[in-house]
Amino acid sequence: MKMTAKPIENLINQLNKLPGIGSKTAQRLAYYIIDMQQDEVEKLSNSILDAKLQVKECSICSNFTDEDPCKICSSSKRDNSTICVVEYPKDVEAMERTRCFNGLYHVLHGVISPQKGIGPANLKIRELLRRLEDDSVEEIIIATNPTVEGDTTALYISKLTIPLGVKTTRIAYGIPVGGDLEYYDEVTISTALNNRRELK
Repeated sequence: MKMTAKPIENLINQLNKLPGIGSKTAQRLAYYIIDMQQDEVEKLSNSILDAKLQVKECSICSNFTDEDPCKICSSSKRDNSTICVVEYPKDVEAMERTRCFNGLYHVLHGVISPQKGIGPANLKIRELLRRLEDDSVEEIIIATNPTVEGDTTALYISKLTIPLGVKTTRIAYGIPVGGDLEYYDEVTISTALNNRRELK
């Protein structure tokens, strides 16, 4: 017979659905939230709801933003001749932390993964190709993660962009294959960006 109160159990179950949150961590978080002051809990729940309702995809780069176009796409200080292609919005944050890239971004919102039923049509690849119709774009830097899916996606994109006459490069990795860009430190990402190789 379960002794946990139903509302606590429901909270634990919802927290357990979040990535990287196991049952023990979910339980710990649930009890922590219950122990918080009510106004703090309200701030937390309101911030979650606000983020869900107010954040949208930039109509140009598909990054998450609360204004359209996003601050990067609308900035006159960015180099619009270079577009860095990443898997997820969190990867834009990782690249920006390096302070060594001043171009624009394009977020795919995933990678090609036949096992998961994700093909090119499920990603923001068509939107990327539309951006290449602008003659100002001279280089595409593909910064997908060094995984089988990331490499497959990079190869697929390069086969579409190279015939268009756009220089297409892949960032170099001095890091283990299979890692996620968001977890690398700024120096590692900067080195990978500076040592990118051209795809042919």
